[in-house]
Amino acid sequence: MKYINASVVLPEELVEKLQEYVQGENLYIPARKNEYKVWGELSGARKEINKRNDNILNAYLSGASVEELSESFFLSTYAIRKIIYQK
Repeated sequence: MKYINASVVLPEELVEKLQEYVQGENLYIPARKNEYKVWGELSGARKEINKRNDNILNAYLSGASVEELSESFFLSTYAIRKIIYQK
């Protein structure tokens, strides 16, 4: 998360009003509910994990054991089982 100086992006009157409540602190302003992005949506990480999980499930359905998948994907057997039973 990058920080932006409020005085650069907000009108002076609004900065002064905010300073009545907070000064010299970090203030988090959440995104609007309809504009909120879930974890990994912007970076593509979620898409990559879903692709990996699909590969794990397909390998399992093709006969690979949980232990083999654990070693191949560098995940615990617990994580592999969770992925398999979740799909």
